Amino acid sequence: MTYVVTVDMCLPDGADELDALQQVGASALLEHGFDAVEAIEGPGGVEVDVLETIVAVHPRGSIVKVFVHASSLETAEDAVGSVAAEVLERSELLADWVVESSEVKLHIDLTRESLAAADGPDAPPSDLRARRARHTAGTGPGDATLAAPSHDGADDESAEDDESADDEEQADLEAQIRALAPRLISFDPRAPEGGEAAAIGSEAAELAAGALVYAAEVLIDELYDDVQTLADEETNVAECRAELWHLAELPPRYGLAYDELFARRFLVTAIALTTRFTDGSFRELGCLAEELVLKLLLQQAHSTLDLYGLLGDDVAEALGRFADEVYEDTDFEWLYDDAPDGVDEDPALAGAGITPTAIGTWFTPFDDDRYVHPYAVDEETGPRSTHD
Repeated sequence: MTYVVTVDMCLPDGADELDALQQVGASALLEHGFDAVEAIEGPGGVEVDVLETIVAVHPRGSIVKVFVHASSLETAEDAVGSVAAEVLERSELLADWVVESSEVKLHIDLTRESLAAADGPDAPPSDLRARRARHTAGTGPGDATLAAPSHDGADDESAEDDESADDEEQADLEAQIRALAPRLISFDPRAPEGGEAAAIGSEAAELAAGALVYAAEVLIDELYDDVQTLADEETNVAECRAELWHLAELPPRYGLAYDELFARRFLVTAIALTTRFTDGSFRELGCLAEELVLKLLLQQAHSTLDLYGLLGDDVAEALGRFADEVYEDTDFEWLYDDAPDGVDEDPALAGAGITPTAIGTWFTPFDDDRYVHPYAVDEETGPRSTHD
């Protein structure tokens, strides 16, 4: 079976954060180290085949996704964890880094349920959006189990008790999501007055912040699925027959350009942006692709809160304030208009205060002070989509 093992690596305590150049170097060292591994000997001498590796470096370390073929989840985790430690040890510049975790981030209960159901009456729904709702309802923030409020057909005598139980369950769900708010470090309520971080003040804003942290995890997991779908079908979004989680929600006019390589770059951009949100290093959006990532992140947060009955007007307003704080403008919305092809790419629009948005520039930094992950950035020496 193929597993995706997530390896979290971090700098040693007290080390200075990596600057942009150091991140490029660390990314190259990690990619070279993992690329040199074709197979790993797992516990008991069981061989684990390494299929692919995706590296995303941030100022405090790196997140590495390793696709492996293994006999079991535990074998995959142990084997990848050991090779990650070996990659660090063999690199003099990374020898002090620490492997914090090596795990397959599956939602185990739902996976077992799906395997047991097979094609039976309890099989998960075939519709992708229905599966998303079930997936979200069955698992919660930070891998905690969030059971969606149940509304089984109770008789009149027990209806009041069921309503009370649902209220308590919803309160528990709200508390679990709210508890994630402090992880949105770049927007911490304890930020000093006048600092660059935006303050999270009210309870509604705290709930919105927790939903954004949870939404980031769901968004990245589902973007990984989208990348794998395009890779399996060797196609692009416009011609993909399978359903996609998020890439199909990008401006449809460029559907032919959303190939596997574009999807990888977009995924790495999402990881880089949400990492900056949660490690305290966020200052401003770096490129148009990050603006689109934020749009998808906000949509996911809204969907999560709405599913649990927590999307009140005050929480929606808090998410809106967050968007206003992070977005400098919404020029990218022109990409969703039914304008003639090419009108949004006309340099003449710049005179009207609208930045040209040709897809070949989506990963180009807005200016020299902006950050775009080295894997994704539009550079002559960097990776490019075949449609650029």
